[in-house]
Amino acid sequence: MAVHSSLVTFAILALMAPAISSAMEYVVGGDDGWKLGVKYEDWAKDKMFVVGDTLVFKYKSESHNVYKVTGDEFKSCSVPSNNSLGSFTGNDRIKLATAGTKWYICGTSGHCDGGMKLKITVLDGAPAPAPSAASTLFAKGTGFHVLLGMIFSIVAVIMV
Repeated sequence: MAVHSSLVTFAILALMAPAISSAMEYVVGGDDGWKLGVKYEDWAKDKMFVVGDTLVFKYKSESHNVYKVTGDEFKSCSVPSNNSLGSFTGNDRIKLATAGTKWYICGTSGHCDGGMKLKITVLDGAPAPAPSAASTLFAKGTGFHVLLGMIFSIVAVIMV
């Protein structure tokens, strides 16, 4: 019976625990990838990027590249002199490790000015979900959480 009560306890905890958000992987530009003629501002506007997510830049490596740049370099479409800030494989994966604004450009001459530039804001973590009817039942001061705890305790005693 001890194993059975352990399973009941585990099931109760699993049901009451909040969902753990998992990191997302975004192919920049979606099916179009990283190329001229894609409106990256439009692509990014309905997405919420959080620390832990990954950007994947897919492109023809002989035609394009990706540079992580500063805000000023983004505005002026300036390629950094440090090539270590660039990616050149055609399938570049960039993990978003910190919160804040991030800027990326294609360093091929004229491509950034032609629209191959991406600006995103990375949030610290997943946003809290909107309160639901169930969460208000468990809110401090309702007494429901005390009643629920007593019911679970009685069920656990009966099953042992």
